Amino acid sequence: MSRDPLSRAFGALGGLCEIYAIGPSEFVVDAAVAWTIEQHHRLTRFEPESELSRVNSSLGLWVNVSPELEELLHVGLDAFEQSGGLVHIGVLPALRAAGYTRTFSEGPTEPSPDGATPPPPLPELLQVQPGRAKLARGAAIDLGGIAKGWLADRCAERLGDNTLVNLAGDLYARGPGTTGEGWPVGFGDRTLLLQDKGAATSGIVKRSWGEGLHHLIDPRTGLPSTTDLEEISVLARTGTEAEVLAKTALLMGRDAAAGWLEGRALGWSLKTEHA
Repeated sequence: MSRDPLSRAFGALGGLCEIYAIGPSEFVVDAAVAWTIEQHHRLTRFEPESELSRVNSSLGLWVNVSPELEELLHVGLDAFEQSGGLVHIGVLPALRAAGYTRTFSEGPTEPSPDGATPPPPLPELLQVQPGRAKLARGAAIDLGGIAKGWLADRCAERLGDNTLVNLAGDLYARGPGTTGEGWPVGFGDRTLLLQDKGAATSGIVKRSWGEGLHHLIDPRTGLPSTTDLEEISVLARTGTEAEVLAKTALLMGRDAAAGWLEGRALGWSLKTEHA
């Protein structure tokens, strides 16, 4: 028996966000939307007064951080280790050097490739203690897709046992959906019914400008990646895990991606460049 969910669509985190929920009240759904937007403003690098911008401008000093940012910084450190250093939230200086200095809707600025250098290992740049964090002088963080996956997981928790949260391409599907078989989600060239799973897509096309310039920085070079994969979608136990796996595999390239994902991801779809 099909049940109609409450739904909301709103802009945040650099794209379209959607919530579908069965069970909670309108108030709970609206509160989840408001919480997500609040976290967007807290965690964006594009607003000078955001909490993340305050950390990025801390000049090597310890600063107090919220529980949300503290946990996300730990997620970033874990992702660095899990990915062998390929998922590196400390690539913001390299992103800026590539011309990604403001929101993508505002357009890129002139790149300065001379300023693009590989960042040191993240644990050398970032220290996190209960309630506070310290960035090395000159370092700066962009939480990017990690924030989207993590927020999708946390937002779904707020909405109860039967919900789909899609935050600009990173999502978590919780519960049996409208028909009892799972929530329908586009995945590569298919539609899957997902229940208690996360999914994320990482690619180099949507946020690209100029020749060879895009937002996916390879921390091994400090430059936009030269991967031969155009896009990859990954299924995992959570949206956070799916995001980390997708970005790692994309940076690895076609030949290594599938082998690395085997045993780590629940499924994946690869799109090669110019395919």
